[in-house]
Amino acid sequence: MGVLVDSQKEGFGSSWGGLKSLVRRKQVDSAHSKRSGHHQLAKELTVPHLIAIGVGSTIGAGVYILVGTVAREHSGPALAISFLIAGIAAALSAFCYAELASRCPSAGSAYHYSYICVGEGVAWLIGWALILEYTIGGAAVARGISPNLALLFGGEDSLPIFLSRQYIPGLDVVVDPCAAILVFIVTGLLCVGIKESTFAQGIVTTANVCAMIFVIVAGGYLGYNTGWAGYKLPTGYFPFGVDGMLAGSATVFFAYIGFDSVASTAEENPQRDLPLGIATALSICCGLYMLVSIVIVGLVPYYAMDPDTPISSAFASHGMQWAAYIITIGAVTALCSTLMGSLLPQPRILLAMARDGLLPSFFSEVNKSSQVPIKSTLATGLVAATLSFFMDVSQLAGMVSVGTLLAFTMVAISVLILRYVPPDEVPFPSSLQESIDSVTLRYSQRISGKNPETNPETSTFVDSSQPLLGNKNVAVDCLVIEKQEAQAYWTLTEQNRRKIAGWTIMLLCVGAFGLTFAASNVWIPSLIRLTCCGVGGVLLLSGLIVLTCIDQDDARHNFGHTGGFICPFVPLLPIVCILINVYLLINLGAATWARVSVWLLIGVVVYVFYGRSHSSLLDAVYVPAAHVDEIYRSSGDSLA
Repeated sequence: MGVLVDSQKEGFGSSWGGLKSLVRRKQVDSAHSKRSGHHQLAKELTVPHLIAIGVGSTIGAGVYILVGTVAREHSGPALAISFLIAGIAAALSAFCYAELASRCPSAGSAYHYSYICVGEGVAWLIGWALILEYTIGGAAVARGISPNLALLFGGEDSLPIFLSRQYIPGLDVVVDPCAAILVFIVTGLLCVGIKESTFAQGIVTTANVCAMIFVIVAGGYLGYNTGWAGYKLPTGYFPFGVDGMLAGSATVFFAYIGFDSVASTAEENPQRDLPLGIATALSICCGLYMLVSIVIVGLVPYYAMDPDTPISSAFASHGMQWAAYIITIGAVTALCSTLMGSLLPQPRILLAMARDGLLPSFFSEVNKSSQVPIKSTLATGLVAATLSFFMDVSQLAGMVSVGTLLAFTMVAISVLILRYVPPDEVPFPSSLQESIDSVTLRYSQRISGKNPETNPETSTFVDSSQPLLGNKNVAVDCLVIEKQEAQAYWTLTEQNRRKIAGWTIMLLCVGAFGLTFAASNVWIPSLIRLTCCGVGGVLLLSGLIVLTCIDQDDARHNFGHTGGFICPFVPLLPIVCILINVYLLINLGAATWARVSVWLLIGVVVYVFYGRSHSSLLDAVYVPAAHVDEIYRSSGDSLA
């Protein structure tokens, strides 16, 4: 760490060619490194706002359907335990998100963290996948609102003609004007301001939560009076066994994946609030899911539940058909809240990618009055409204999960990197080359024993290796030599520790993939399958032991913004998180991955022809992290 390194001179554009750009990492935004010309987003959000975003984005209408399907096919009366296990698994990712959001509080969520900890190539793919997730997710949610809204007015054909779905023979499509109009309304709210749009989301989220509380209270009263028929079955509490209950957990895990929307607002709230907002939102969602599932599977035997309308049919079986209206209101408000949660993060992802030069600067502009990325928001709304108007995107809904699970996995890996091999070089813009050269000169003079403050033409430099007094002291010389040897030994050991940690983290990921892939594909020959499982398990266990035994990097204490949330149980917690998310990714199905691969391939083309050559790190000069403050002081803190 004794030499300042220019990335261009060391091969960013030469020996490695364009591949070197895939691993270049950016600096954590700080008080020093605010980019000139970039307006910051408004810090208007408080903990209640964050909770509204988290709960509203997480609790969608799926819970009104999911409980019936999972209870009938997987969990039975143990549905509440499935939700609990899935909630705990989601909490692992939430812990990782909370630490990174505290240390790197800027817009961009998992894309931003990946760019800092892993590299530009992976960050681009994560950001590109998140764009797909929020676009498809928002359009799919909007398409689901009009049928539920029609039920409130008496039936499928009860909506006015300008809102109801219409079939266009010439195009062979069913258009949904209601969905497009709702997307434009939500887009308008998001353009007004983050505080105003979050307030509106809080209102619809409150209505949704009240509907779920009605289900819990009224259902609990019915169950108490009728004796909880669903729990008095000869098949017992686990009709499909513990394996079925765990399979149900993997299915209902996707009911929790909306909380990452909170992390996308990291630039718009105080550093200390975001972990509290994530934890509270996730706890509320888990509690509501469990209570609703306890009530519903107790009212009706799991095998008799309606897979399409489990909650409404459960109340109807007890003579409470009118409850269907309240439940439908809950579903409509849940969809509206989820729609807002889907459209809120994407402009901030686009903003972060445009700030880094990977997308056109059009997306990085922030309105001075509302402090909202209006152009990015309008672009997001226009695309989502077009998709929701023309396309039935329900068959693409599985693609939504890919972006989230990839982000969850990369966030867990980033926590391991932050703790064991945090970036030891920091990129600076070439405009600070004069300050960098000045610090380089002073550092070189200190190494050679010269005083940079002394005029070299009129003064004599003193060799710092000689005693300051005239008389030599052999003991002092020996002590100096021993100290230098110890420092050299420590530097070598630290380098080896970083290499060992880096390779271990990589092999952990390979082991997680091998184990989950072999365990999930029964068509693989038994011998190969068992071998892959064994090798993957050994890599995971060995990696856990190695990372537990070696020290974490001391530089982690000064990485990014300090004093925020610290993820507990590292390395065990991130490793378990990686294993769970990779397992879920592999089990999404070949059809989903085929569709996602097309989108990711398009992203690779966009990056190769635009992002790589327009990156803000293209001409960056990399310097040791230890000299960052000195360089900023030398430049007069010109970027502050």
